[in-house]
Amino acid sequence: MDTSKNTLMHICCAPCSYMCIETLRSENIQVTGYWYNPNIHPFTEYRSRRDTLITHAKNVDMPLVVEDDYGLREFVRLIYPNLEDRCEKCYRIRLDGTARYAAEHGFDSFTTSLLISPYQRHELIISVAREMSLKYGVKFLYRDFRPYFREGQRKAREAGYYMQKYCGCVFSEEERYLAKKMKKASE
Repeated sequence: MDTSKNTLMHICCAPCSYMCIETLRSENIQVTGYWYNPNIHPFTEYRSRRDTLITHAKNVDMPLVVEDDYGLREFVRLIYPNLEDRCEKCYRIRLDGTARYAAEHGFDSFTTSLLISPYQRHELIISVAREMSLKYGVKFLYRDFRPYFREGQRKAREAGYYMQKYCGCVFSEEERYLAKKMKKASE
C-alpha cells in the first residue's frame, strides 16, 4: 500500500506535468510542484517554460517551489566532455535537487514529470531517482505516466500553454535542428 500523501514533483514543463498532477490527485496525493531545471537553454526557453508552469500551477491550485537557477555554465561544466551521455547527468542534477529539497522540507516522497515522456530514458530516470531516494532518505514515488502523455499535451494546447519543441538543453535543440535539416535534404 502506498502511504505517500504529500509528494514533491520535479516538473520539467507545464505540458508534461498536466496529467501527472491529475493522476496523483486522483489517488488523494497532495502534489507540490518543484521547478529546478538548470539544463534548459537558452534563457528565453527557460523563461517560457518557467512562466508557463507558474501560470499552470495557479490554474490548477498547486503549490509551486521555484528554484530559479538558470545554470548554463554549471550545466555545461558538469556534462562536458561526455556530451553523448549527458542525459544521465542531467537527470542526476535535477533529481538530486528534488530529493534533497523533499527531505529537507518534510515531504513523504518525490517524483518527476519526466516519467510521462515517451522521449525520455525512462529506466534511467527510475534508476537515478532510486539512488537519490537512498541518498536523502526520502521515498521515490514511481508512476508510469507515459499512457497519459498525449492527453496531457492535448490539454496543454487547449489551455493555450507554451509547447516546447525539444528536451531542454542546447544539445537536444541541436539534435532537433540537425534531424529537421536531414529530413529536408532527403525530400
